[in-house]
Amino acid sequence: QVQLVESGGGFVQPGGSLTLSCAASGFTFSSYPMNWYRQAPGKERELVAGITSSGSMTNYAESVEGRFTISRSNAKNTLYLKMNSLKPEDTAVYYCKVRILSDYWGQGTQVTVSS
Repeated sequence: QVQLVESGGGFVQPGGSLTLSCAASGFTFSSYPMNWYRQAPGKERELVAGITSSGSMTNYAESVEGRFTISRSNAKNTLYLKMNSLKPEDTAVYYCKVRILSDYWGQGTQVTVSS
């Protein structure tokens, strides 16, 4: 069965950095585009970044462009999100997602940015 397990979240001060990971199993990881989403308290879940199956193309939400970098290792079946220059408004639960006929989500990892 499809499984996505996020890790790497935590508490960081404004301006700090974190790298999230999403370990994938149960499907051919290298065949599918992947996405990172986030959901802040009281807000809808929003798309943060996406990457093609080969990793050759990426896209970002305007709010994170230039600060976040999505990448993947198809050899390790792992998706990454490198987050720099973090702001309090980046505080959210971060999820990875894959669409294989339907959407599959991980359990999420909490990122808190606060002084």
